[in-house]
Amino acid sequence: MVSEVVITLPEYRQFFQYAADEAAGRLNLIHHASWNDLAQNIAAARIAEESGANLVLLSYPPNFYPESLKDIHDYTRAFCAATNLAVMLFPVPLWGFGRLHPADLPVSLIREMLDDCPNIVAIKAEGGYPTIMHYVECWRHFGKEVLISCPIETDLIPLAQLIPMQFSGTSNTEYYGGAIPKMFDLIQRGEVDKATELYWGIHPARKANSAVAGASAGGFLVNRMQWKFQAWLQGYSGGPLRSPTLRIHDAHMNQLRQGLVASGQSPTKEPNKDFFVGRFPT
Repeated sequence: MVSEVVITLPEYRQFFQYAADEAAGRLNLIHHASWNDLAQNIAAARIAEESGANLVLLSYPPNFYPESLKDIHDYTRAFCAATNLAVMLFPVPLWGFGRLHPADLPVSLIREMLDDCPNIVAIKAEGGYPTIMHYVECWRHFGKEVLISCPIETDLIPLAQLIPMQFSGTSNTEYYGGAIPKMFDLIQRGEVDKATELYWGIHPARKANSAVAGASAGGFLVNRMQWKFQAWLQGYSGGPLRSPTLRIHDAHMNQLRQGLVASGQSPTKEPNKDFFVGRFPT
């Protein structure tokens, strides 16, 4: 339930309620704790609790500038103590914590957090990205205590052939249609050769995604416009995002579309301009 867009708390409540109603118990709804400060994040978590959330993905505010690992620990502990929801830690370079430790959230800090915050149940292990070392570290240290998620599909599919995995989330894998859950299911059933064949089959789309993400990156913020367009190509609703927002231009849109075609997928044939209106305009 992405909150890293221009949305108010009352609007987020309505957004969550709509999603819960549509999901009708068929989906696990994850609250995205990405608000301006600790107080707002706690308020948003309470909205999520009341509206059907199952889990929290814990982000850190853009104005949060910890001067020590203890500052990160204290923020995390304060948030976890204020919610009854299960929490997924999120080590990733986006927060700027690499100036304190290259792994963003070192395993020594995570150990303290797990000891002090019993509702931490998972780790979305992207620390030190683009290396896989932090995922491996988290698996070695905490794999028997909490669920370790590898959200990067380029790493997920190879690693899942070596390490038992239960869950991967979250990323913009809807760009690949049903390919990622299909590969994940094949691996769970031991059909790794079929999964690997499918992995290489979508490689042109993977390369297009990487190229466009690199070209449009800025401000240590996910380009939600790009992700939304990628989902629209596969049948999602599309539609405008409220300003200020990152942008996506025709050259990148066409590159993403052609990446799917080269991967044997069938993206929508609707013109790019229709994305900015959306399939359900209001």
